[in-house]
Amino acid sequence: MSNSIQQALYHHFSRPQWSELRKSVPLTLSQSELESLRGMNEKLSLDEVTDIYLPLSRLLNLMFAAKQQRGLIVEKFLEQKAARSPYIISIAGSVAVGKSTTARILQTLLQRWPEHPKVDLVTTDGFLYPLAELKRKGLLQRKGFPESYDMKMLTDFIASVKAGEPKVNAPIYSHVTYDRCHDINQTIEQPDILILEGLNVLQTGLDSPVDIRRPFVSDFVDFSIYVDAEETLLKQWYQDRFLQFRTGAFSDPKSFFHHYAGLSDDEAESISANIWDTINGPNLNLNIQPTRERAKLILQKGHNHQVNKVLLRK
Repeated sequence: MSNSIQQALYHHFSRPQWSELRKSVPLTLSQSELESLRGMNEKLSLDEVTDIYLPLSRLLNLMFAAKQQRGLIVEKFLEQKAARSPYIISIAGSVAVGKSTTARILQTLLQRWPEHPKVDLVTTDGFLYPLAELKRKGLLQRKGFPESYDMKMLTDFIASVKAGEPKVNAPIYSHVTYDRCHDINQTIEQPDILILEGLNVLQTGLDSPVDIRRPFVSDFVDFSIYVDAEETLLKQWYQDRFLQFRTGAFSDPKSFFHHYAGLSDDEAESISANIWDTINGPNLNLNIQPTRERAKLILQKGHNHQVNKVLLRK
């Protein structure tokens, strides 16, 4: 998208300008809590929470209140009380950009506002087809691409939550076995806010090569966030994480990637670069990044995962 179109669509904020919009929102996150929330290889500081995420939590709280007010107006017009429906926030972006950390920090901050104490977080990883089915369909090397997800299952889930159903189950994904868990689910019980984090949550029918007459996740979302960074940084972050996983997740004998645990640094660098160049990079350029300008808010990251610019749709 050209700079002129982006300027027309978004308010642009430097880090200091965005930080000023925090106003008087207090920091309710301790250093020890931050340590438990941030992802591997992310040097996220309390300053980052103060400058970036507190203003964002304030904006989302105002948006949540506005939605409640609109709901009251519709109820008055219809002369009937509507079913309880959560405010749904989606967080999209590349592999290794830090979506999960963003989601966990926002969940923690938002549930401390008195207006919405119940904030649930669901990742779309659980809606990937089971490993056996991916192998059967020849999609193992395209895991993370749109076709590797059970989109009907995902949209049925989000539609049920949006409709206010009392209990809705979401499948859970194991990063150890690289597969959907067969015996446990995450139960969502009418949250005030639901945060949905995943690679392709901003996709619409425009992204499909064929005419698909069905709803998409984006149809149910109230506010969307895209976490952005230059691809050179994303690839480096992915490789750094891969190297650290050798003594972490890969060291577990049950891990699908246990065979990578004994790699040398040079071998790990080479293999992770190849995975990026053949899978994650193409998925980013073909499917993920083209959805960026649909987001209501874009967090642009620079070195060390620090957000240096924020774009808010006008």
